[in-house]
Amino acid sequence: MVPVTSPVSTRPLPGDVLELTVGEAVHGGWCVARPDDRGQVVFVRHALPGERVRAAITQVTAKLARADAVEILTPSPDRVHPPCPHARPGGCGGCDWQHAGLPAQRRLKAAVIGQQLARIAGLDREVTVEPLPGDEDGAAEPGLGWRTRVTFAVGPGGRAGLHKHRSHEIVHVGQCPIAHAEVNAVGVTAETWPGAASVQVAVVPETGELGVLVNAGRGRSRSGAARSGGARSGAARPGQSLPVDADNAALVGPHGGRTAVAGRGYLTQHAAGRTWRVDLAGFWQVHPAAADTLAAAVLEALAPRPGEVALDLYCGAGLFAGVLAPEVGPDGRVIAVESDAAAVRDARHNLRQWPWARVHRGDAGEVLSRLGLSGASLVVLDPPRSGAAPAVIEALTGGPAPGPEGGGLRRIAYVSCDPATLARDLGLLIAGGWTLDALRAFDAFPMTHHVECLATLSRPESDHDY
Repeated sequence: MVPVTSPVSTRPLPGDVLELTVGEAVHGGWCVARPDDRGQVVFVRHALPGERVRAAITQVTAKLARADAVEILTPSPDRVHPPCPHARPGGCGGCDWQHAGLPAQRRLKAAVIGQQLARIAGLDREVTVEPLPGDEDGAAEPGLGWRTRVTFAVGPGGRAGLHKHRSHEIVHVGQCPIAHAEVNAVGVTAETWPGAASVQVAVVPETGELGVLVNAGRGRSRSGAARSGGARSGAARPGQSLPVDADNAALVGPHGGRTAVAGRGYLTQHAAGRTWRVDLAGFWQVHPAAADTLAAAVLEALAPRPGEVALDLYCGAGLFAGVLAPEVGPDGRVIAVESDAAAVRDARHNLRQWPWARVHRGDAGEVLSRLGLSGASLVVLDPPRSGAAPAVIEALTGGPAPGPEGGGLRRIAYVSCDPATLARDLGLLIAGGWTLDALRAFDAFPMTHHVECLATLSRPESDHDY
């Protein structure tokens, strides 16, 4: 049994062990608690709402304390045994909710989304988090084996693993239960990677396609893998470990800055009934069912009509632009915007069959300030975790509303992986005249606190003829 420390100060100190009753879950995989004899909030990991726990304080700030639940005195009915032995205090930081059953995880995520909407945007919204295909109740291993891209950190000795929570320390996890079987089959954690900072593995389960990037630590792309230096083709296949020790160590080199590539420099992904070229270091949904599900949901949300103009801001490899282009047809237009050079190349390649779809490279806000809304009536946003740029929100709230003769912005589909920045931006859009019509949430990252949301907004028809 862990002894309970009896601190003499009015604030907990690192190393103190407190007996706490755990309250609601909050953004980031924490639950909130308050010690019985003091008012400072304690954010507790590895706990569930309603549990009585002993929690070891790991950090104290002026406003709050952080802690790990090291002993569960009164467990929640939702508590389960974590499928990974490293999902524990002091273990891997990649999974936040392995100690909860999947239905409970989705309820927790729904509560957090609702909490963020209420706190930041003043919205009272009932939220349901939907499982993706393959993770429904009754599936063989729901919530496991879904992650098709994993970046392993490499320590000073060349061993690869995953980081502890809020730490640069590396945990040597071996086989990761949430990684796809073909990612684990590459055997990255069984090899040594001299001179590397990280190793990224990406697979396409439908085809067995595989890519590996070795980051020597000089510069990072949008996905966190380096894209400097040369590349080579390799003979790696799923189920076969990479022959890396001598060959890849030479590619990384003693001075760093080079990237070794096994396979081609891109992967061929499958979604929405067709294939998409995606740079090996580029952005693509990591759950095998996420791209398909989100593409269909965005199309349903926007309901595009022939002849309309659609904006796809933060377009990545062009997934949403590619499902909108056939719907608006040659009498319409799709204007896609992306800042990453490799993603722009992929998007232009992926959209080449629709000449009325054009990809602009640049910051979304700067491109909008230069081009204006270009007669768009539809907008899809899929920004990074930091949310939409202020200039983008300003353009969308300042543009014309739909008029009786047509024209003007009529609908937005906002895809977000961060409930807090989504709530912030929804609040700004609503203040600017938009209405939140629907909000869907998808459990695209089981066992973690992350969740993918799709908000659909519309504006009432203006009395003015634009």
